[in-house]
Amino acid sequence: MSIVFYDVTTLYFEIDDQDDLRKTGFSKEGRHQNPQIVLGLLVSVGGYPLAYEIFEGNKYEGHTMLPVIDAFKKKYELGKMVVIADSGLLSNENIIDLQGNGYEFILGARIKNEKQPLQKQILSLKLKNGESALLKKDEQTRLIISYSLSRHKKDQANRERGLLKLEKQVKSGRLTKANINNRGYNKYLKLDGEIKVDIDRDKFTADGKWDGLKGYLTNTTLSKEEIIENYNHLWRIEKAFRVSKHDLKIRPIDHRLHRRIEAHVCIAFAAYKVFKELERQLYEMKANLSPEKAIEIAKTIYSLKVLNPLNNEVVEQTLILNEEQKYLSQLFNF
Repeated sequence: MSIVFYDVTTLYFEIDDQDDLRKTGFSKEGRHQNPQIVLGLLVSVGGYPLAYEIFEGNKYEGHTMLPVIDAFKKKYELGKMVVIADSGLLSNENIIDLQGNGYEFILGARIKNEKQPLQKQILSLKLKNGESALLKKDEQTRLIISYSLSRHKKDQANRERGLLKLEKQVKSGRLTKANINNRGYNKYLKLDGEIKVDIDRDKFTADGKWDGLKGYLTNTTLSKEEIIENYNHLWRIEKAFRVSKHDLKIRPIDHRLHRRIEAHVCIAFAAYKVFKELERQLYEMKANLSPEKAIEIAKTIYSLKVLNPLNNEVVEQTLILNEEQKYLSQLFNF
């Protein structure tokens, strides 16, 4: 429990009316017109769900982290904890709160937003594939910068895809002054003359210097390798959200009352606990099955109960009809 991971997602409702809990806000699923709730989830290194909380749909995700972590720490009387979260939860307010409450942290850093002297230091590192460097940001925090060739290729491909989309929009004449902002790849737009919107290719090229670079902000004493390795476990919380939304069908939420919405999310949380325990047991048995596949097979196994009308005896028989079902029944001895 010394290392915990925190992230946030949104769950929308297919209704128009809002109330004290279900409100429209920034939707991670692109459903900005739908009322939603914000779900904060805390997981362990192995991806086991530890705690969760639901918030109003318009609540800023950065304000959800401390209440969940504090409540979990207090409930189980835990000592020193390292909190790991992505850059979406990086804010000066969160950093001050974490430090003030005695937490250590590893947060995804927004390295392009650092002050100019630090930006110059980062770009002068000339890291090779797999290499990392440690920079001192202030008296309490350090910045770890890593470089990955595969990330470089992905960043470059995304920028070029975004540029191509902008070029088509510029050519069609659909873009106006209102489109010039820092949302996504719109940052490459500029005003050419009085009314013409064009692409700022110098800015596009300058952005290429950041391809492949990833930053991590921390106040821990862990080595840069340990920091990167621990941060990379964040994919487990993304998997938790994915499994909950799709495999466990946390959506749609067909409830209106606050307590029923809470109960629905609680059931999904408990179900994910069971899912993770199945995953653990399959791993320990070295089974050649994923949890999803094991559940799929289990759904096809039926048990029959037959009542003998002559003596009122009940005979029960589980039907194992194919090799997959046989393999699963042998694993769990049923």
